[in-house]
Amino acid sequence: MAAGMYLEHYLDSIENLPFELQRNFQLMRDLDQRTEDLKGQIDSLAREYTANARTLSSEQKLSLLRQIQQSYGKCKEFGDDKVQLAMQTYEMVDKHIRRLDTDLARFEADLKEKQIESTDYDSASSKGNKSEARSTESRGLKDKKVARTRSKVKNSDDDSSPKNGQKKVKLIHTTDFTAPTVNFGNVHPSDVLDMPVDPNEPTYCLCHQVSYGEMIGCDNTDCSIEWFHFACVGLTTKPRGKWYCPRCSQERKKK
Repeated sequence: MAAGMYLEHYLDSIENLPFELQRNFQLMRDLDQRTEDLKGQIDSLAREYTANARTLSSEQKLSLLRQIQQSYGKCKEFGDDKVQLAMQTYEMVDKHIRRLDTDLARFEADLKEKQIESTDYDSASSKGNKSEARSTESRGLKDKKVARTRSKVKNSDDDSSPKNGQKKVKLIHTTDFTAPTVNFGNVHPSDVLDMPVDPNEPTYCLCHQVSYGEMIGCDNTDCSIEWFHFACVGLTTKPRGKWYCPRCSQERKKK
């Protein structure tokens, strides 16, 4: 495939990438704004609670505390959604980077294939020219020998008497030299290997793999792993409330 074809196909594949990135960034900005609005509400409720704590009844205090707790829960949900959008954006760009690396490897293989074919053709042409030159030189030498032989025979016939039998010389005509045909082998490019994952990319979860798909964060601030893939911890949907990974859950039970 020509270089122009590789470039054209790759440009077609990333045609919608800027719009998708812009959409994700806009959603992240919206989540940030909604989170800031909730934080303002939380501050207002907290000031109301602290200012009127002595005069408020127990039910009013519980109502204010529930509102604050609900606002904090929504802020956490917005944060989780923002993290999911960030991961989706990263994977979107990384997919195009991997395709570019693959196309570059294939293009280099095509260039090597054409270079090998050109080298084989030049070598075969050089051998054919040398063989043809040797054949022409050989024919020239044989023609000279035949001419000398004819001259000797003619001189011998002129000098000999009729009693002496004439010498008969059989001339051997050489056939034209045919250059050997050269069969070119089919050169196949090497198989393109999958491009390796970036070694500097951090790993997560119990499987020690990079981030992909849907992930959930452990609510234990001291968790050494922090993020987990849904499938690795047996989740299909996002759980409500706080969630702890298997290791942290066992440690909490021990306490």
